[in-house]
Amino acid sequence: MRWVKRGKIFDPTDHKLPNGCTQFAQSPQALVFDDYIRIYFSTRVVDKQTAKYLSHVAFVDMDKNFKEIIKVSDQTVLPLGELGCFDEHGIFPMNVVRWGDLVYGYTCGWSRRRSVSVETGIGLAVSDDSGLTFQRYGKGPILSASLREPSLVGDGFVKVVNGVFHMWYMFGTGWKEYTPNTFADRTYKIGHAVSKDGINWQKEEGRQIIVDQLGQDESQALPSVVEIEGRFHMLFCYRHSFDFRQNKNRGYRLGHAYSDDLKNWIRDDDMLTPGIGGDGEWDSEMQCYPHVFDCDGNIFLLYNGNEFGRCGFGLAVLER
Repeated sequence: MRWVKRGKIFDPTDHKLPNGCTQFAQSPQALVFDDYIRIYFSTRVVDKQTAKYLSHVAFVDMDKNFKEIIKVSDQTVLPLGELGCFDEHGIFPMNVVRWGDLVYGYTCGWSRRRSVSVETGIGLAVSDDSGLTFQRYGKGPILSASLREPSLVGDGFVKVVNGVFHMWYMFGTGWKEYTPNTFADRTYKIGHAVSKDGINWQKEEGRQIIVDQLGQDESQALPSVVEIEGRFHMLFCYRHSFDFRQNKNRGYRLGHAYSDDLKNWIRDDDMLTPGIGGDGEWDSEMQCYPHVFDCDGNIFLLYNGNEFGRCGFGLAVLER
């Protein structure tokens, strides 16, 4: 699989975003229309009460050559959750799927904790106006922590195959203080669930479907699946579970796995190019939060670069 990089295509600092957000365009996710592509992403604003970030969902409409920006959302796509709810402090990411005349949005809701920094769950929101706005299916998550997945369920990617909803998602295996007097860091792996209606899900409880390359302390996130010539390919990102924010040798990289049955996956990162960008490039230190999709017979990859997408996202196209 050879991916030809087209560079960064969207910088949030060049646009006025809703909710007062000024930075970050994380986890780009595509919804394809007849003559343009809508790309949802999560952006941030500083909470004046706590001085911490709140993540909001926005979108940009682009032509199918990814060169012209048609529109940037100027209103809230989905407001944050109510006081005490699982998505009170942020939504990141949101994966979108067409289902009949509706668009299902699978959200990852963030809420702050006291002993550790955050807890997450997967929610569902529904749009009946072609994805301009979404309304929650309910105030709570449709997937959350459970007996063998004790924390941090999120990053759901949904694909409907032969009438069955499949979701690949991340689940936390635990928190750990790796060095004295520091905040605890989390580790998470990729799991799989199925559903008949996209609402009620059955998880393969606690089953890690992608093997580790970096050992038990490897964190895996943002799975994204596409079918190419009868075989399913997953792109995801992975990193060390600690010392990853400033150390580029331990930060996010893109990983790859393939499957013939959507359930059992063979990891083969060597099949995946491009690699990390050259010195000074927007993705020279990090590549993360991939989203792979088919548009008019071409396979595209959206992803973030340095600083977890602070300055936007870029594009690559699969060379057949």
